[in-house]
Amino acid sequence: MDKSISLSIAEHPAGGVMQKVGVALATLALAFFILLLTNALPVSNALKIFLTFGIGAAGGILYSIPLYMEKAGIRNNHVMFDKMTSRGIPAFALGIFLTAFYVILYWFSWILDPMIRAMDPLSFALRGDAADKWFLYGTMYTLAILVMGVRAIAKYRHDRYQIVRTCSVMFFQLGFAWLLPALLKLMNQPEFYFSYFWPLKYDYLFPGTVQGLISSGGLGVFMIFWSAVLTLIGTPVLTYFYGKRWYCSWVCGCGGLAETMGDPYRHLSNKSLKAWKYERVIVYSVLVFVTLTTLLLWANSAMKGSLLGGVSGIFSQVYGFLIGSIFAGVIGTGFYPIFGPRVWCRFGCPMAAYLGIIQRFRSRFRITTNGGQCISCGNCSTYCEMGIDVRAYAQRGQNIVRASCVGCGICSAVCPRGVLNLENLDHEGRINPNPVMPGNEALTAKS
Repeated sequence: MDKSISLSIAEHPAGGVMQKVGVALATLALAFFILLLTNALPVSNALKIFLTFGIGAAGGILYSIPLYMEKAGIRNNHVMFDKMTSRGIPAFALGIFLTAFYVILYWFSWILDPMIRAMDPLSFALRGDAADKWFLYGTMYTLAILVMGVRAIAKYRHDRYQIVRTCSVMFFQLGFAWLLPALLKLMNQPEFYFSYFWPLKYDYLFPGTVQGLISSGGLGVFMIFWSAVLTLIGTPVLTYFYGKRWYCSWVCGCGGLAETMGDPYRHLSNKSLKAWKYERVIVYSVLVFVTLTTLLLWANSAMKGSLLGGVSGIFSQVYGFLIGSIFAGVIGTGFYPIFGPRVWCRFGCPMAAYLGIIQRFRSRFRITTNGGQCISCGNCSTYCEMGIDVRAYAQRGQNIVRASCVGCGICSAVCPRGVLNLENLDHEGRINPNPVMPGNEALTAKS
């Protein structure tokens, strides 16, 4: 077939010089990474950080930017054919690598000790103490959001909402989830992540955490006050006005990684009705589980009952292992290349469930649709990482009011006809189960 007259070409175009340099740098960084883990890199710790993280970050940026700067518009070219983004062998290999990393991080962290020690200069500068596995992880996590955030800004550069939203998650991860906790430790204060709240950071309202922070002094009391107010007052109020997007797509580190590093895989989310049914059962079960665990711990703290203490302790350990480690870490991030980037947010995050209840029943946020302009291209549904069949709503001219919607706005961004619009209007009338649109006036009149 003559490709010059082909409507679509599955192969990637040849990479430019900048992309080839990016691939070379990323490959070099991977080699240094392996040498670092095997203690075969005889250089200073500061140079080790530069050779692995610095060169790797530069390679990722140099490779990504040229993909989206050639022409205007969102470029999702080749995602259905590229083996890395269509569940090919490279995708499974990446998934296995990410999963193995989380297993090692949680339960075999001694394997990462050479890399942890390489982080000591940075850790001493920021925290006044030697690095541990969580400082290493937080640094890698933050770097991934920053590097892939640059890629996301380049990809969605024509969309102001996407640029601001991406800058927001980069800011909150860098400032509130990485720098601020480190500086608190430097000042001999408890590490505290101001961008995470109960029930996502499930132990923040556990009695042991509360008592520990209170005993640390005035700043600890403020931390408890901040966590309680944001959980019980700030979250309902902000969700009423802006939907769950204010947190899930603008602040949360889990969502930040999904929207940046996970962006190439958003089309892999399961859109079936069966997946939606499982989603509703599982995510609200997790919310009930963490709520019950918190109440049991407080009841035990008040009653000092040995039996109650044993039950609440078991609940806490089970939740921490199954949900906090296996679901949120190993599955939630390790399975990006196979099931999409929002597996944890969609099926397991109790914060998403809590926000979703408010968004569904008492919020001003909705995605309005102009069904008369819909051409049923399916872009909106394809790139919805939460598995919502957006096109079905658009074809009916029906507002999208779903508990699972994180308000990322990608469905609106990829729509070629401007059918979808994210809005915060009056609460009344946001659900229109029987909309009037061109082509169904007669049906509406009969009903």
